[in-house]
Amino acid sequence: MRLSGRALLISPSPTMAIDAKAKEMKAKGISVVGFGAGEPDFDTPEHIKDAAVAAIRGGLTKYTPVAGTIDLKKAICHKFMIDQGLDYQPTQIVVSAGAKHSLYNAIQVLVHTGDEVILPAPYWVSYLEQIKLAGAEARIVETREINGFKLTPAELESAINQRTRLLILNTPNNPTGAVYSETELRALGEVIVKHNITVISDEVYEKLIYGGLRHVSIASISPDLKELTVVINAVSKAYAMTGWRIGYTAAPISVANAMADLQSHSTSNPTSIAQAASVAALMGDQEPINQMVAEYEKRRDYMLERLLAIPGVTCARPDGAFYLFPNVKSYFGKSYKGKVINNSTDLASILLDETQVALVPGVAFGNDECLRLSYAVSMDNIKEGMNRITSLMEKIH
Repeated sequence: MRLSGRALLISPSPTMAIDAKAKEMKAKGISVVGFGAGEPDFDTPEHIKDAAVAAIRGGLTKYTPVAGTIDLKKAICHKFMIDQGLDYQPTQIVVSAGAKHSLYNAIQVLVHTGDEVILPAPYWVSYLEQIKLAGAEARIVETREINGFKLTPAELESAINQRTRLLILNTPNNPTGAVYSETELRALGEVIVKHNITVISDEVYEKLIYGGLRHVSIASISPDLKELTVVINAVSKAYAMTGWRIGYTAAPISVANAMADLQSHSTSNPTSIAQAASVAALMGDQEPINQMVAEYEKRRDYMLERLLAIPGVTCARPDGAFYLFPNVKSYFGKSYKGKVINNSTDLASILLDETQVALVPGVAFGNDECLRLSYAVSMDNIKEGMNRITSLMEKIH
């Protein structure tokens, strides 16, 4: 059977491939330490689960409006006002089946065939694939480790041309954990407004920030930037609700309407029960987030210290999300048991096969010099995994 051209453009997710192989090994009884998939290891807070049960028992099991229930939209508007001082109306909110779905909808309605989308690297793996599926082209801008892997105004300016339609900005960032400050966003915003570029601002890790820093949405910098920005968020990471599949966007009304129309002909509404639970998440007790963040920060500090103790490894200190992105290029050209390490994929494969530690090669994120390790796993597993990694790295020569 012949596949369409756009289907042939799609590459499988490397993060999911690593996770699948690790799970297959575990099923065979092998002790695998998984630093691969980006998913909180905490359980969904009880009051959120209780709200879902109440929704089922209350008969909230039917279709909802395509773009989400009015209760959830109002809760999202409340969240934007409280957290970022952003004033959105429910008509500007579109609730979808996860932030990935929100991103897909946004890119589909914003770009034309042949448009360019500026994509700072390292980037989350699905951005590139979704740009291709929309018939656009990614203009990848390689950010530098010395700058904390953050896009600079000069780098943005140099990437803009007549075909530029969109910039995808991710803060806190996956895979680097980089967090843009208000000053940095304001400087980028001047370039964006100057060239009238639309911005997709992916803020799904906004609650997971450390060291007393705060998340700033680029949409909150100025009214002009707000009109050029589609904000993407979700309950997945902050509330340990990855499987509930609720993401949402806030956008100018014309964009929101187009996204809702697209969704009406693809998935219709996200799950009614998960929407009810998400209202409880956004409007209820926020203390579980504080507890998770405190634990993540301890794990980050420990894992970072262990990584930096490995000769030849460098690593920018992440201020958000739950990933570390160490640079391991000093090991390229060396070998382990006769296996030559040419790139991040080779090293990740050796670590999985020889030490049963699953992590993701940086090439999946547009940087082949690094590896991504998630610390959304228990401290015991982090210690065991780092012991295995350190032991193997000592034997590479």
